[in-house]
Amino acid sequence: MKHLILFDHYYPQYLVTRIFTGLIMGVSTIYISLATFAPASFAQMRSSVYKPTAITSGVDVNDILTDKDIPTGQKGFARDYEINVQKDERLEIEVNSGNFDTVLSLLNSKGEVVAENDDAVGESSNSLIFFKVRQSGNYIVRVSSFGGSSGGKFTLKVNRLQLIK
Repeated sequence: MKHLILFDHYYPQYLVTRIFTGLIMGVSTIYISLATFAPASFAQMRSSVYKPTAITSGVDVNDILTDKDIPTGQKGFARDYEINVQKDERLEIEVNSGNFDTVLSLLNSKGEVVAENDDAVGESSNSLIFFKVRQSGNYIVRVSSFGGSSGGKFTLKVNRLQLIK
C-alpha cells in the first residue's frame, strides 16, 4: 500500500495539531499538521500567530480581505480587529466594500457573537452595527465575506456615539 503525507501549509498562520488518516483512491493518507513535529515550539508559535489588529474609534481602517485570512468554514474568509470599550458606550461599526458582500460581527471577550449584520440598508451589501456595550473589555470586530467571496478592499470604521441631552 502506498503512503502519502500531506502537510498543512496553505494556512500556516492557523496551524492546528491534528492527525487524519483515510483511504483515497487506494492510497493510505496521513494528514499531519506541522505543529505535530514540534509541540514545544507550537505553543510559542501559536501565541504569536493570532493577534487581531488593534483599532481605535474615529479612524478609517483601509484593508484587504484575501483567501489567506481566517477561513470561516462557510466558503468565506475573515479578518479580526480588537477594540477596547467601556460599559454603556454606544458604538457604530461600519464596513464598506465595492469588491465583496461584507458581513460584520462583534465578539465579546469570550468569543461570543454579541452583534452581527450582513446587509445594512437597501440594495447595499455593506454592513452596519449599532451596539450598546454591556461589559467593559476587549471586543473583536470581525469583517468577513458572504457566500464564498474571497474578498477585496474594504473600509472599516468604529465610532463611539455621544448621547445628546
